[in-house]
Amino acid sequence: MENGRTERRDEPAALAGELLGRLHASRTGGRLLLGLTGAPGAGKSTLARRLVAEVNRAAGAGTAAYAPMDGFHLSNGQLDRLGLRHRKGSPSSFDVRGYVALLRRLVGDRFHDIYVPDFDRVLDEPVAARHLVTPSTRLVVTEGNYLAADAPGWTEVRELLHEVWYLDAADDLRAERLTARQLAGGRDLEEARAWVRQNDQPNGEYVKLSRSRCTRTVRVARFAPADEEE
Repeated sequence: MENGRTERRDEPAALAGELLGRLHASRTGGRLLLGLTGAPGAGKSTLARRLVAEVNRAAGAGTAAYAPMDGFHLSNGQLDRLGLRHRKGSPSSFDVRGYVALLRRLVGDRFHDIYVPDFDRVLDEPVAARHLVTPSTRLVVTEGNYLAADAPGWTEVRELLHEVWYLDAADDLRAERLTARQLAGGRDLEEARAWVRQNDQPNGEYVKLSRSRCTRTVRVARFAPADEEE
């Protein structure tokens, strides 16, 4: 697809079917790295997990794997050290070099198990080795806000991904999801709305600038509940 074109077949099953077709058509048996990006609350984590589940259901367990960018959040201790706790979720609050190193390994290492970190919203901290990519994995779906950002470190991320899909969700839908997320994390309504306004919304406007660097745009409806991951 050309940059800027909107894909209206936004159902996860249809998108997964397209990915299966790509894998079946590949003669090399190589590994495809697909990135999902979009502003916070667009439904990236939910769609990524759905795609992985659909592909594995059709092609066998382990064919697809999930590798979230959020596993490279800096810990709260490191954010406190850097004075970035109030900007958690911004580009500078991630270990982008560590994420690049993982992607390079996913591209180049087809002989060993690769363990992938995740972010635990209950702990509000990254956790090591929650996900697994095996030598037989043909599709890796990664997702995060800044996969197509035009900034040091993040440009290397974009170069390593074979495709990046931009998830386009309405701002009011995203705000609803983001506020619910903060409420679930223990903030009251006033605090939740303030966090979304002061942190998530500026991050989202920055992410929108990367849309033209993506290979396609997927129109997001309500396939993700309001309290789901981003």
